[in-house]
Amino acid sequence: MTDAVIGRLKTIDDLFAEGFQAVFLGVGAGAPVFMNIPGENLSGIYSANEYLTRSNLMKAYDFPKVDTPIVKGKNVAVVGGGNVAMDSVRTALRLGADNAYIIYRRTEVEMPARIEEVHHAKEEGVQFKLLHNPVEYIGDENGWVKQIRCIRMELGEPDASGRRSPVPIKGSEFEIEVDTVVVAIGTMANPVIPNTTPGLETNKWGYIVTKDESGITSRKGVYAGGDIVTGSATVILAMGAGRKSAKAIHEYISEL
Repeated sequence: MTDAVIGRLKTIDDLFAEGFQAVFLGVGAGAPVFMNIPGENLSGIYSANEYLTRSNLMKAYDFPKVDTPIVKGKNVAVVGGGNVAMDSVRTALRLGADNAYIIYRRTEVEMPARIEEVHHAKEEGVQFKLLHNPVEYIGDENGWVKQIRCIRMELGEPDASGRRSPVPIKGSEFEIEVDTVVVAIGTMANPVIPNTTPGLETNKWGYIVTKDESGITSRKGVYAGGDIVTGSATVILAMGAGRKSAKAIHEYISEL
C-alpha cells in the first residue's frame, strides 16, 4: 500500500488482520515543532517541513505549471539555526526574496548548522539576526503575517552540559517587517501510529521503545528503527537499523 497514512487509513492491527505476520515501523520523526507563541496560526507561517516539501519535492517553484502553490515572500524570516533552517532560508532566496533572515536565539558559535551551510548562506546574502528570539507574530487585517516581534537575548551561565542558555533582555522587544515566516526549530515523533496501536510502548518524548538492536517493540511482531526510535539522526543509522530488523524479522517469521 502506498499514498496512505498508516494509523489512519489502516492501523497496525488491520495489517495483522489481513495476514501480515510482522510489521516494521520506519516512519521517522517528522512532526514539526512550533513555539506556541501568539499569532502562530497566521497565514504565511510555515513549518520547515511544509515549506521545503512544497518548494522542492512538490516543485512549487514552478507553480502554476504544477499544482502546488507556495508563498514567494519578499521579506522572509526563518526561525532556527540548524541545517534545515539554512536550507529554508536559502530556498527563500531562490524563490525571489529580497530579504532573507535567520533568527536564532544564541550566537553563531552555538549554531548547530554545519559551518559550510552557514558560510554559503552568508555568501548568498542571508542576514543573521543572532541573540534574537520571536515572542509574537503580528498580522494584517486579512490574517496574513506582517511583522515578527522579537526580544533580544544574552547568554547566561552554562548548564550541566556546559552550554550557555539564552536569557531574554527585559524591554528589548522590537519588530521586523516580514510577509513569510518559516519555523525550523526541530521535529518530533508523529503520534499517529502509537495512538492507534494498543500496547506499543513509547518513551516520554513519544518515540517507540525497542528492546534491543533487533528493533523488536512491546508488540509481538512489530519492529521499529530509525528516527522514530532514536530521535532525529542520520540516514546511515536508520539504514543500519533497518538491516538489523530485517534479519530479526526473517528469523521470527521462519520460526512461526
